[in-house]
Amino acid sequence: MKASVYSETLLDHFARPRNIEALDSPTHTVQCENPVCGDQLRLSVNCSDGRIAAVSFRARGCTASIACGSALTGLLAGKSLDELRSLRAADVEDAVGGLIPESKHAAALCADAVRKLEAAWKTF
Repeated sequence: MKASVYSETLLDHFARPRNIEALDSPTHTVQCENPVCGDQLRLSVNCSDGRIAAVSFRARGCTASIACGSALTGLLAGKSLDELRSLRAADVEDAVGGLIPESKHAAALCADAVRKLEAAWKTF
């Protein structure tokens, strides 16, 4: 039997993605696309009292992109704007148990979405 190139954590996030339900009246929604592979990620959040009170995502792309989007929602829940600023692609990668070099673009897509979310939050 061939071993998977993905961690059990990543495969779990892919098979059972978290926070994919749409939010009612999100305070912020951002979307990013990887122009090379076409993967897409949309994040929606509700902010309250300076923190992310609820978060959801929709992803279209490879296994890693869907899993990273799911893991990202867990990383964002409850975060303040200052905490959001420190979130990096490596954090997403760690949250799914690592990525092979060919899949690192998925964590980068998440980091791009976080930067867009940060910019949107500042203007709110």
